[in-house]
Amino acid sequence: MMPRDERLHVIESQPDLSQQTVWMLAVKETRDRDAFANLFDHFAPRLKGFVMRTGTSPDQAEEIVQDVMLTVWRKAAMFDPHRAQVSAWIYQIARNRQIDVIRKEKRPLPEELAEDPGAEPDASQILAVDQEAGQLKNALERLNSDQREIIEKAYLGELTHKEISTKLGLPLGTIKSRIRLGLERLRHELKGLRE
Repeated sequence: MMPRDERLHVIESQPDLSQQTVWMLAVKETRDRDAFANLFDHFAPRLKGFVMRTGTSPDQAEEIVQDVMLTVWRKAAMFDPHRAQVSAWIYQIARNRQIDVIRKEKRPLPEELAEDPGAEPDASQILAVDQEAGQLKNALERLNSDQREIIEKAYLGELTHKEISTKLGLPLGTIKSRIRLGLERLRHELKGLRE
């Protein structure tokens, strides 16, 4: 088995991984406590807001977040970056935990949690998603290359604006401006998609 430091170096040297994915893989592969602390600092406040949006009290949201992050630590070996982004994986754990708590309290399930993401979609849903994905891909291709690259890094690569700025060697203001202009153009290109 490869020594811990070598495994960490291999993880960190992979070019297109978001910082959150690097942290998660370090937790998975080497049980890296610093990487877990970074994951916790990044996701805990976001998860708390996510949980509270469905009417959960701040104290209970805090408990759910603690439980979710403990589960992330315990089940890190189950994370597969080829199957899901780290954020999707963690938010799914949070959603499941929140549903468990709500059911235990015999409260009605909020509408946004009631939909089962694991339910099999019917053929028309699959076709609609395929068509929308195709339209989004075409709209992304029509963006200028600078805007497209930054939007892909921000939304598909899960990089923060600051991480993109560092990676590309561009000022943070330039990154934010390109994202804003690119998103405005995408909105214009995709107008009517959901109408």
